[in-house]
Amino acid sequence: MTHEIKNFIELIWKSHQQNIKSVLATVVALEGSSYRRPGVRMLIQENGQTFGAVSGGCVEKEVMRQAQSVFDSDIPKIMTYDGRYRLGCEGIIYILIEPVRLSEDLKIKFESVFIQRESFESESFFQLEEGVSEAFGTQFIFSGKRFSLREGLSFSEQHQCFKQSFSPLFQLYLFGAEHDTVSLCKAASNLGWQVTVIAAPDEAKTKDFFEGAHEFITPTFEALNVSSIDSQTAVMLMSHSFNRDVQYLLTLANTQPAYFGILGPKHRRERVLEKALDFNPDLSIEFLENLHGPAGINIGAESAEEIAISILSEILSVTRKQKPVQLKEKKGRIHE
Repeated sequence: MTHEIKNFIELIWKSHQQNIKSVLATVVALEGSSYRRPGVRMLIQENGQTFGAVSGGCVEKEVMRQAQSVFDSDIPKIMTYDGRYRLGCEGIIYILIEPVRLSEDLKIKFESVFIQRESFESESFFQLEEGVSEAFGTQFIFSGKRFSLREGLSFSEQHQCFKQSFSPLFQLYLFGAEHDTVSLCKAASNLGWQVTVIAAPDEAKTKDFFEGAHEFITPTFEALNVSSIDSQTAVMLMSHSFNRDVQYLLTLANTQPAYFGILGPKHRRERVLEKALDFNPDLSIEFLENLHGPAGINIGAESAEEIAISILSEILSVTRKQKPVQLKEKKGRIHE
């Protein structure tokens, strides 16, 4: 969700500079089941442009229609959408639609928490019935300090409150610059991940070669800065060079990413680990056991694009602590 908020803030600020009003729609409550869960958002602009979605596509037209009165009145509202007879989802969705006027202080604060990789929260105030109220709206909370999406928001304790927490932007570090890195970089960026590609200093490619890359760097092993690799980071070794993968592994030995994968067959992984242990016998057992190699989930992937899907699927399953199964065999709801 963090990447969605980041995109929305950039879009809202840009439209604000062009004197174009923006309205934010947020799913704040749900009775029953739905295609998506509370916390999803959709941005509607006065010129008719929309970004994001609050469903699989069936609710958006109604949200746009209801947003027109918010543009006209500048007063937030709650709308409901009963999907039991329209979507087959057996649920009623409550959507907060509110005008957004982004202050420069709030914009600067968002930029700071994104760069500093800090967590933050939001609280949206509403009631569980259709209606309008100046007291409806959303506040973002950074280290205990509140910022409203519009001036004058004064919430009531009698209202419902939907709370949401946001982790730092999820990032993916790709060590290698071959064709499969290109595919994985593009697919990961489509998920909203911040992708950094690390290549050898003599690599002839540039950032333009990797669609969706946030950064492309070519440091020496000694100059490689791994301080930003944290619990919201996935790492993939895929340089196609045995010696480079060993050196990268040794450089990363003290990091604790959410996921650490190595491209290639099992016997290559074992060779990389054996050579790394030759150079550093003190590599921790915990670090070695957390290495995923061959990286990916067995879906019969063959092409670089399919392998990217396989790897991203494993990263998601590991970071969200899910065992991959066919949904038809999953007990209970799809979203727990």
